[in-house]
Amino acid sequence: MQWPSIPEVFISQDLLLGGKNPFALIAGPNVIESEKMTFKIAEELLDITSTLDVPFIFKASYDKANRSSLNSYRGPGLKEGLEVLKQVKARYKIPVITDVHAVDEVGAVAQVVDIIQIPAFLCRQTDLVVAAAKTGKPVNIKKGQFLAPWDIKNSVHKITSQGNHAILLTERGVSFGYNNLIVDMTSFPIMRSLGYPVIFDVTHSVQLPTGGGTSTGGRKEFIPSLARAAAATGIDALFLEVHPMPSEAKCDGPSCTPLNQVASLLESLKPIDAHIKGL
Repeated sequence: MQWPSIPEVFISQDLLLGGKNPFALIAGPNVIESEKMTFKIAEELLDITSTLDVPFIFKASYDKANRSSLNSYRGPGLKEGLEVLKQVKARYKIPVITDVHAVDEVGAVAQVVDIIQIPAFLCRQTDLVVAAAKTGKPVNIKKGQFLAPWDIKNSVHKITSQGNHAILLTERGVSFGYNNLIVDMTSFPIMRSLGYPVIFDVTHSVQLPTGGGTSTGGRKEFIPSLARAAAATGIDALFLEVHPMPSEAKCDGPSCTPLNQVASLLESLKPIDAHIKGL
C-alpha cells in the first residue's frame, strides 16, 4: 500500500499535521505530578525539539481515570491540572493536548488545549466523542486495543457528523493474549487511508497491561525499534511519554522514556521520515 496523500490538520499557526509535513513529537509526562516537574519536562523537550527542528506538542494528563488499582496516582484533577497546562502553553508558546474521560469536562478542557484526546478504552463512547467533536477542536482518537484498524472509521463518523474534520488517529497496540500488546504496522497505512493523520503512541504500545498485578508493566527497551519501524510507514506524529527518572514516575514508569534519551531517538527517526516522505 502506497503512502497516501491526505489533507493537513491545523494545530497551531506554526504546526500542521498530515500532508507531507515532517513528523511531530507529542510528548510529556504521563500525568501531571507537580507544576515544577511539568515545567522542567516541557522546557527540556522544547530545547530538544527546537535544536532538531521537530514540531512539538506538549502532552500531560490532569486525571488518569483508567488505572489498574484504586490506590494508583491519578493526577491533580481538572481545575488544578488545566491551570498547569494553561501555564505551559503561555510560558513556552507550544500547543498542548490532554485526554478527557467525562462529557462534563469537555467544555473546560476545550478552553485550554489545542487538541482533545479520546482515550483508547473510550474510543467508542458516543456521548464523549460527540461532545469533543462539537467543540470544533482537533480530536485525537486513540484506537482501542480491541479494535481492528478499519473499525476506527465508526469513531471518525461520530466526529464528522458534527461537522468537525480535524481528526487525528492514534495506534497504541492491540491486545495479544494476557497482559501483552503487539503493534501491527499495517494499521498505519490502513488508518491513514481514511484521510486523516496517524500517530504512533509507542509508549503505551510497550505496556504490559496490569502486568504488575496492581500496576501496569512495560518494556521500554523496545521503544526505539518500534518507533523506527513506524517511522518507515510514514507516521505523522510520534506520541512519547517521558520522565527524568522513569523509576520514580507516579504512572507507567516501566514504559516511559528517560528524558535524556529523547534527542537520540528523534535523531534516528528524522532521516527515515525524510526518506519516506521525500523531504
